Amino acid sequence: MARQKTVITCAITGAIHTPTMSDALPYTADDIAAQAVAAAEAGASVLHLHARNPENGAVSIDPEKFAAFLPRIKQSTDAVINISTGGSLKNTIDERIAPALRFSPEMCSMNMGSMNFSFHPLAKRYGEFKFDWEKDYIENSDTYIFRNTFADIENAANQLAPHDIKFEHECYDVGHLYNLKFCMDIGLFKAPIFIQFIFGILGGIGPEIDNLIFMKRTADRLFGKDYHWSVLGAGGSQMTLATTASQMGGNVRVGLEDSLFISRGKLAESNAQQVAKIRRIVEDLGCEVATPDEAREMLALKGGDRVGF
Repeated sequence: MARQKTVITCAITGAIHTPTMSDALPYTADDIAAQAVAAAEAGASVLHLHARNPENGAVSIDPEKFAAFLPRIKQSTDAVINISTGGSLKNTIDERIAPALRFSPEMCSMNMGSMNFSFHPLAKRYGEFKFDWEKDYIENSDTYIFRNTFADIENAANQLAPHDIKFEHECYDVGHLYNLKFCMDIGLFKAPIFIQFIFGILGGIGPEIDNLIFMKRTADRLFGKDYHWSVLGAGGSQMTLATTASQMGGNVRVGLEDSLFISRGKLAESNAQQVAKIRRIVEDLGCEVATPDEAREMLALKGGDRVGF
């Protein structure tokens, strides 16, 4: 029986890292578009996108910021576009899903539970910051609760349902898998679902391979054959967990949202460099990388001709 091909997702900029941390982190529309296209050319079939303020790199969920780069990416690549509904940790769910409602992408992220979500230890690594907002943003993350209540999840699912969007269900701990099962049982989401197991965020499950096996076994028990899965390892666990996931039959996610590095102590030059590395590893170990159309078929997506940008 032919082995399923590996879908590579690339998360281009995110909402954690700040411009001081890496010159490679894109935050202007030009840079986000250019790095997204380059990542697709390197082998990413799914591009996970956040927006930034082009003046200072701050996180933005303003649909106009997305409008500055989404059409350009679509014109230059056939990759699946996945828009974040996480966005900022300080905004309501209605504010966070506004870009998805406007642009009707093929995919969106959907966080499956409220949690402490912090990256405040990063503040101690930098003596000076490029922009005034960065230090307080990082230091104060120890006060953040990333809110994703059952009411929030249902609200987002119902508002986005007419758009026929497939969700990347982001599960930061095992309880989030049970939350997802409950939501499926009440009819919010339909199979086949796509789960992103996330490891290494402060506030979520740790980045050990034992935890990956535990999450996978739990998902198998809850969802049987009704799901596809991928792994996101934050920071230094990115390549290790992605490699392990690919050999377990899963899909992988890389990108500067999740890690700024290409190897221990060495900053990545671009998102494409991370994609090229994991593609090389996956292929050297005997797996094939999925094209965008193969990813669409696997995940039962509506197609790039039905998006709103």
